[in-house]
Amino acid sequence: MVTERTDQRREAGQRTREGLLAATVELLAQHGQEGVTLREITDHAGANVSAVSYHFGSLKTLCDSAIEHALEQYLDAQMTAVASLGAASSIEDLAAAFIKPMMRALATGGPDLAVIRTVARVGIDPPENWGRLNAKFQQSRRELSGKLAANLPGIDERELDFRIRCAAGMLNWLTLAPIGAELAAEPPGQIERWLVPVLAGAFRGSPNPG
Repeated sequence: MVTERTDQRREAGQRTREGLLAATVELLAQHGQEGVTLREITDHAGANVSAVSYHFGSLKTLCDSAIEHALEQYLDAQMTAVASLGAASSIEDLAAAFIKPMMRALATGGPDLAVIRTVARVGIDPPENWGRLNAKFQQSRRELSGKLAANLPGIDERELDFRIRCAAGMLNWLTLAPIGAELAAEPPGQIERWLVPVLAGAFRGSPNPG
């Protein structure tokens, strides 16, 4: 009986923690880190202020944890999509895989959209501790760069990395700009038809280098 009650408390605590993270991601997506208050988060999550102190220690740590959670969720989905492609995949295939999490989020909205909007905000205005996440970003870019290299002989690794970062920056802007809301109103197939050539062009660069 004691063990059962302990397990129930642990599960309830985990639900509270996950609820606080989800609420924080949603509010960060809407307002950015400077516009989020502790009261808004706890009201949104249906939790009390003491739960934040217990699970995270402070509002800043909660926001940092929510940002990291969103980034890892987004980058893991992106890397999974890219890794599923074969070595002979075309640039268009790679562009479609790279934007797959964003396309899904635009089509479904809700928590997925909150994740990519949070990622976009911190991509444009990085928090102070951004550096500790560099390894995850580098891993994601390496996964894509290795497959792009087969399609772009003669383009060195540094330039490929630059093109990927530019493409990611374009997606960040698109997510937050008014045109992103227009795009989200389109059917998923249309989103892909419009976005894939744009990203493929960013990866491909000039058709006549040099």
